[in-house]
Amino acid sequence: MDAIQQHMLDTYRAARLGEAAPPPPGRHDRRTLRDLYDHWLTHPPTPNQPVRLHSGRSGHSSPSGV
Repeated sequence: MDAIQQHMLDTYRAARLGEAAPPPPGRHDRRTLRDLYDHWLTHPPTPNQPVRLHSGRSGHSSPSGV
């Protein structure tokens, strides 16, 4: 399901429940990217620390996700 289909489904559910419709996808992308950039400028990564990716699971992870 892409973002437009998900937005249409969320809008339908909100209408059925009498709630406000969600904002359209991409509406806040510029502000989010600007905030991330500002955070990066004020909190730059330290050059001596390696970048560690979190796999979301404990233990080892395999490329296949199994």
